Amino acid sequence: MNNAANNLPNVAVVGRPNVGKSALFNRLVGRKIAIVHDQPGITRDRISTICTRGARPFTLWDTGGLAVPQSRDELSAQVRRAAQEALRDSDLLLFVVDAKEGLSPIDEELARMLRKSQKPVVLVINKIDHEKHEPRAAEFDSLGFEPSLSISAEHGRGITDLLAAIVQRLPSPPHDSRVTSHDSLAIAILGRPNVGKSSLINSIVRSERAIVSELPGTTRDAIDISYECDGRQFVFIDTAGIRRRGKRSSSVEVFSVMRAERSIRRADLCVLIVDLTMGATAQDKRITGLIQKARKPAIIVLNKWDLVRPTRGEKQAARQLVQETRARIFFLEYAPMLITSALTGENVEKLFVSIEKVQRAARQHIGTGILNRLLRQAFEANPPPLVKGRRLKLFYAAQTSEKGQPQLQSPEFVLFVNDPWLMNETYCRYLETRIRKAEPYPGLPITLTLRPRTGARHKKQSGRRAGQANKQQAGS
Repeated sequence: MNNAANNLPNVAVVGRPNVGKSALFNRLVGRKIAIVHDQPGITRDRISTICTRGARPFTLWDTGGLAVPQSRDELSAQVRRAAQEALRDSDLLLFVVDAKEGLSPIDEELARMLRKSQKPVVLVINKIDHEKHEPRAAEFDSLGFEPSLSISAEHGRGITDLLAAIVQRLPSPPHDSRVTSHDSLAIAILGRPNVGKSSLINSIVRSERAIVSELPGTTRDAIDISYECDGRQFVFIDTAGIRRRGKRSSSVEVFSVMRAERSIRRADLCVLIVDLTMGATAQDKRITGLIQKARKPAIIVLNKWDLVRPTRGEKQAARQLVQETRARIFFLEYAPMLITSALTGENVEKLFVSIEKVQRAARQHIGTGILNRLLRQAFEANPPPLVKGRRLKLFYAAQTSEKGQPQLQSPEFVLFVNDPWLMNETYCRYLETRIRKAEPYPGLPITLTLRPRTGARHKKQSGRRAGQANKQQAGS
């Protein structure tokens, strides 16, 4: 568990499957991050986020359900290893039990495991939804943990007392402790199921932080993974594989896809993983459309190079794969491409080179004078088309520059024109191409915002035009 990005104490939620760990996780952080479902074993990865609801912030970890009996199922074994790693690295353990089902032999075995960890433990007796259910908590006294608190994660009962108990048992903060999550670059790892998203993250952080399995759909939650490289702080968001709507086999998968789509919106940068053994598919194009619709910076990683590498002519084959992928995902032509093998680790470190390249591009600014000369030349070389006898005219242009922007702010150019409705998508792309010749802005979408020169009469129309242009581009 790497918590170098924020230096906060780690609190892990542990317990056997289906006792309400994910519901408690969501309740403590105040938002729905972990997927909650009646089916046991839904949480397969360790999910983390910063909890700020108490008197002191801490990193809260949700773990896969711990099942003490040894299972031959590889996935169950990986869940158990992930949870055991959380036990080793946590400063405080929240041991969750189910008051409705009562004390089980697995609870007793887990209690012995937790005592051996020699870590502070708070026994959380869940599903005490009403005062009349309080007597159910008595049978858990035999586990011998103090304190024990009766709560209802579903209804929020007892959560305030639990937060107070957690804060009271956190280790003393270092003098330089402070929340720096806002300084971290949030990177969403996206792709179809089983293209190697979790393998890539594991290769980056060099640990089995995210569960890797041949079964599609292993990662069901969007998992935040803190990582530090050369003094730079990152949060990798490992998302559930996005399938076509007709291929989602359960409500859990539907929720997972929704989480992945939300992860795109909250990411600073999106990394799309394409499986080289299959090439760019229609579903890859759909995911690309989601990235583009959200106007997010992007990098494309072509994974599984170890499976398609030819015995001769590697460089030529690599160039051909890049060209073929660009032809299929042509509307992200500005995204840097990287050929990797997450399994062997080949070229994985170059992802950070690409990220730095995009970050440098985000700091570039075209001077107003240069921009206006460039665009006027573009208008003269290729005049806008006539629309009902009228032609778009450019009066003035400037690149926006505002304080407090995100780390990776995509370039936006404001064009003051006679009528924004006279701009069509083809000419918009032409102007973008001319801008990129002056400043490539690798990995960054360019936004052209058109405003009428004469007052606010067309502002609403300008916004609608920009929205229509984005829709046309995303759907192309």
